[in-house]
Amino acid sequence: MSVFASLVERLADLLHPLFGAAAAAAAIVLFTALVRLLVHPLSRAAARGQKARTALQPRIAELRAKHAKNPEKLQRAVLELHAEEKVSPLSGLLPSLCQIPAFFLLYHLFSSSSIGGEGNGLLGHQLFAAPLGDRWADALHGGGVFGAAGLVYLGLFAVVAAVASFNFVRAKRAPLPRIGGGEEVPGVGAITKVMPFLSFFTLVTVAVVPLAAALYVITSTTWSALERAVLYR
Repeated sequence: MSVFASLVERLADLLHPLFGAAAAAAAIVLFTALVRLLVHPLSRAAARGQKARTALQPRIAELRAKHAKNPEKLQRAVLELHAEEKVSPLSGLLPSLCQIPAFFLLYHLFSSSSIGGEGNGLLGHQLFAAPLGDRWADALHGGGVFGAAGLVYLGLFAVVAAVASFNFVRAKRAPLPRIGGGEEVPGVGAITKVMPFLSFFTLVTVAVVPLAAALYVITSTTWSALERAVLYR
């Protein structure tokens, strides 16, 4: 934690001439971008895996029909198909899993009053009028929805809503995989109807975590939206 806190402080010092009092917030955005840049090769691999898995859906639907009364044989057949086509069912999870440690580091860093037995100086940093260690509830208690800190959160919510809407539109436009006769793959349609709405749950995350962690989530979500637009076109 001490090493990570020192890293954020150093980045903030470097960015201070450009961002002034918001340098620590800018450092978190830069840190998030660096994490996403490191994870990008995994994201590219996940995109290739997703395209390959989508292409396999018609064949998997045929296997379901063939082994409908034998779940164990169906599972073996699906695993053999993935192995034959060299497609990993878990490849899409790797980019998200690799980001979890960075998120929790930020969460704990800005939730702790002390680091290494000393006071946590990072809690004194702000994004405009909103302290990086506070949550939306603190902003509401301090000045209400339209108070100085509340307006910062309204701006962040607007960004999240815009990114979620962008993801929603892209997900709705994505074509559904179909089997040989042109019919939709069973079960995929229902999942596709639900998935576009999941992006809006980021609003809840931003509202309940410390502002520093919320900045990580917003930056990472925005990066993911742009990355997916490029990799899944």
